[in-house]
Amino acid sequence: MSRSASSSSRPCCPIDGALRLSEPLGAEAERGIEALIDLLRTDPTAPVAKSTLATARDVHVADSLSGLEFEQLRESERIADLGSGAGFPGLVLALALVQIRCDLIESSSRKCEFLRRAIERAGAGNAEVVCERAETWAAGEGREAYDAVTARAVGRLATLAELASPLLRDGGVLVAWKGGRDRDEESELERAAPRLAIEPVEIRSVTPFHGSHDRHIHLLRKNGPTPDGLPRREGLAAKRPFGSE
Repeated sequence: MSRSASSSSRPCCPIDGALRLSEPLGAEAERGIEALIDLLRTDPTAPVAKSTLATARDVHVADSLSGLEFEQLRESERIADLGSGAGFPGLVLALALVQIRCDLIESSSRKCEFLRRAIERAGAGNAEVVCERAETWAAGEGREAYDAVTARAVGRLATLAELASPLLRDGGVLVAWKGGRDRDEESELERAAPRLAIEPVEIRSVTPFHGSHDRHIHLLRKNGPTPDGLPRREGLAAKRPFGSE
């Protein structure tokens, strides 16, 4: 991992579950989040583990909001959320940041239907579902269209960097939520980065909810035009990530 990334790991966010953001969430955002949580609890098709429903706000929502620690994310105008699933972190960020446009990229049609219901229920007019694979979207309308890409626990860092690169404008950022640090995974990313026009910038240790531990958010920056050959064929970024050789 680059020196700037490895030397920047530091704690953020309190462990009491009440994130001390620079500005509190507005009443409309709070209502939207409560509506999302209610839908998670009442919709039998909600794509979350039933064991997490009782603590959805303290875990899923707080974890999503921890991304607001990054100024680059707060100041973005257009965000793509990879593998949105139940809307974490993308839909929560859209509710918190009313000035952004957030595209929730999800390839599962069942999850896309849930996300559409969630957007309507939460009143997130600035969020839209993109029911496509990331590679397909990046080859067309989504190419170099975003200031930031977010991803929460959906793949290895090198895979996420490859999927994000063709979606990001030059200077845009990937914000990736991960668990404990994995030196092999970080080394794989470092080897892959030059082929992706992506550079690791910072790793922050986060404790967004009571009892959370070994959670980190990685910040990566796009540092040039998208390299030729990206995106690769669907699935290759996960099956044969650059840097794994």
